[in-house]
Amino acid sequence: MRNLNIPDEVYMHPGNMSCPGCGGGIAMNLVLKALDEQTILVIPACCWAIIAGPHPQNSLKVPVLHTAFETAAVTAAGVRAGLDVKGDSETTVVAWAGDGGTFDIGLQSLSGTAERGDDIIFICYDNEAYMNTGIQRSSATPAGGWTTTTPASALKPQKKKNIMNIMAAHGVPYAATASISDPQDLAAKLQKAMTIKGTRFIHLYASCPTGWRHAPELSIDVARMAVQSRVFPLYEIIDGETWHISPMPEKTPIAAYLKAQGRFKALNPERTAAFQCSVDNEWENLLKKSQAA
Repeated sequence: MRNLNIPDEVYMHPGNMSCPGCGGGIAMNLVLKALDEQTILVIPACCWAIIAGPHPQNSLKVPVLHTAFETAAVTAAGVRAGLDVKGDSETTVVAWAGDGGTFDIGLQSLSGTAERGDDIIFICYDNEAYMNTGIQRSSATPAGGWTTTTPASALKPQKKKNIMNIMAAHGVPYAATASISDPQDLAAKLQKAMTIKGTRFIHLYASCPTGWRHAPELSIDVARMAVQSRVFPLYEIIDGETWHISPMPEKTPIAAYLKAQGRFKALNPERTAAFQCSVDNEWENLLKKSQAA
């Protein structure tokens, strides 16, 4: 086990293509600090396909393999198999995808990888829309969320897909939620994931100032409010059956979280109340699962 204090080493070059305040950029920085340079990243189409840049101008100090939108998990599994043939059991292989490449377009690849138990870490940095191609809605977009394809006149009515329940149903040995607002929790979960064999899944909350319509300097604050309000609770699932809630701050209403983001400004009181009710119900369900463990 490595020291869980966040190291000073940075595995990203300055001057990359991320937007100011990019939660995805913060997420990558924290993840690589926890994993260190003996890591290979497989990145499908997403914001990070642009941020990382083409060889040899890669903005990361670790090897990166770009792949098709739908194939992050299976490509990472192939890299792992190749390393195994070479006798390299020390390098960590990470599939790094956005919510589009995880919840939607990449779900079939992820499902197959999880069913086979391929020995990779899959990290979804979740900014709740297809941000790289113009802020279109994904199945990770929350109900009532504005995007360019769900404008104020037609806000998304469906709830966010519960990707953690899907991974639990696959019985993966380790799945966890994490947030850029809680770097020590994220590091600890990555450290634990590295000690486990098989498909490990990290659902990482990464705020997006551009798509969520909040000031760049509020990225960490918005992420923290998501945890506090239980919009994005922190927890672990072991072998698809045992649920553990991570240390959490005192629960707060969702009002401040919604108010901080322009993407929710069209929510009326009825939709806001429905949002709060949904969050409360999901939290109660999580509590029951944790208590039953």
